[in-house]
Amino acid sequence: MPFANYKLPEGLLDHARKEEIIHRTTEMFVEYFGEAVRPFTMVLVEEVADGGWGRADETLTLEKMGFPSKHA
Repeated sequence: MPFANYKLPEGLLDHARKEEIIHRTTEMFVEYFGEAVRPFTMVLVEEVADGGWGRADETLTLEKMGFPSKHA
């Protein structure tokens, strides 16, 4: 079963954009593996609280990544 797990900062995407990610990811798997995988494809879009993740020993926030803060 194809599976994709996206982890994105909380509040970055609205419902429509999340749906688009799910549809486009499913289509990618179908193009690669064939139509038979469509009913078994799982796409998980998870939101991570701002500041709840890091890279290269640094906590990341929307502000640090150049996005407007949702608390501003």
